[in-house]
Amino acid sequence: MTTPSEAPAAQASVTPLRRNRPYLLLMSGKTTQIVGEGIGVFAVPLVAFGLTHSVVLSGVIAAIGELGSLLAALPAGVVADRVDRRRLLVGAAVGGLVLWAFAAVAGIGGWLTGWQLAAVLFGVSVVTAVFGAAETGAIRAVVAPGQMSAAMAAMQGRSAVASLVSGPVGGVLYAAAHAVPFAAGALGHAAVVVCTWLVRAPLNGDLAAARATHPVAQLREGIRFYASLPVLRASLWLVMLINLTISGAMVAINLQLVRTHTAPLLIGLIDAVAGAVMLLGSVLAPLLLKRFPAGWLSVAGLGLVAASFIGMAVVHSYAGYVVLVGVGVLLIPAVNAGIGGYVAAIVPDALQGRVSSVSSLGYLAVAPLAPVVASLLLAHAGIVPALWIFAAALAAGVIGITFVRDVRGIGTPDTWGADAIEWPRPEASAQPVR
Repeated sequence: MTTPSEAPAAQASVTPLRRNRPYLLLMSGKTTQIVGEGIGVFAVPLVAFGLTHSVVLSGVIAAIGELGSLLAALPAGVVADRVDRRRLLVGAAVGGLVLWAFAAVAGIGGWLTGWQLAAVLFGVSVVTAVFGAAETGAIRAVVAPGQMSAAMAAMQGRSAVASLVSGPVGGVLYAAAHAVPFAAGALGHAAVVVCTWLVRAPLNGDLAAARATHPVAQLREGIRFYASLPVLRASLWLVMLINLTISGAMVAINLQLVRTHTAPLLIGLIDAVAGAVMLLGSVLAPLLLKRFPAGWLSVAGLGLVAASFIGMAVVHSYAGYVVLVGVGVLLIPAVNAGIGGYVAAIVPDALQGRVSSVSSLGYLAVAPLAPVVASLLLAHAGIVPALWIFAAALAAGVIGITFVRDVRGIGTPDTWGADAIEWPRPEASAQPVR
């Protein structure tokens, strides 16, 4: 007998993604939101530097913004598993709309301060944590397990589109008026409100059962479940290192270009090139994942990023940044689609929000540090030593991940279903999963 939570997936199994209305609505709204927010985020370091005239304070403002997601991550996961995901996604989008609209009005009116900008970014990052915890479960609810790798690759593609568009458009809007890009963030969240509200397919399983458990007990349950999976547990620290180095290097490059008075359009071009290459990578990702095991693709993809950062440290020129950033991100869509699709495919629906939130801690724990570390290295050592430090740390992380057997062992998407976890797990079989 098909349960309510299984019905959408059963329908998606016979419906191509291009004709899956709930999936298309969720993707359309989120894609617009990512593009709009990307335009707003592009302007953040430029506006912050204009308000503070300090690369260090600009880094501090960015770090405060990242703290919201870190503090909200675990509670957001519990909420996403206890409430209607459609309403939660709409509510989070309304919050983001209000925050970005305030930043736009205050900036255009000339009364925006650095601390107000930090507060807006803090609130937006809380919204991001809530949205991220709910979205993976919502996508899984309307997409069949066999389609998860393609769905995840498409999600990488929308991020690539945002990178391709947000830099140039953000540069044009910033040149018109410094705070205008923030209005794009508000419009993007408005699109999510409309598209998600139109979704009528159920995005949750049995909410009554979820609500019968105390939220604190649910949080402990999610953490225990996450810790029981070696593939997640063993890679968490490596993910933290990898995200610190990649984010830190990109922040250092952007701040170096800002303080050397590089035209905003040229700064945006780096994001545009990265977006174009990642869009190509997202098209190639499903083909690569069918041909090569996701675990080894992850090692190769991160190794390529490390090599590109080493090249940037050696070349140290604007042209070198543009070319090598493009080379480095080519396999990132396949890496993210492979790991993300595998986790979404094996984790039970009732735990999707909490697992997504715990997984995000690998990034969120270091996200506030990346801009601070980058700005301090840039201010006290210069761009070349900063790039060497980030490149060396990332290379060490790539070497480390090759020794994580459970990451290397992730296969092609046709094998993921065999790793799906029964929940609640029978006592006799409640052993760590590969």
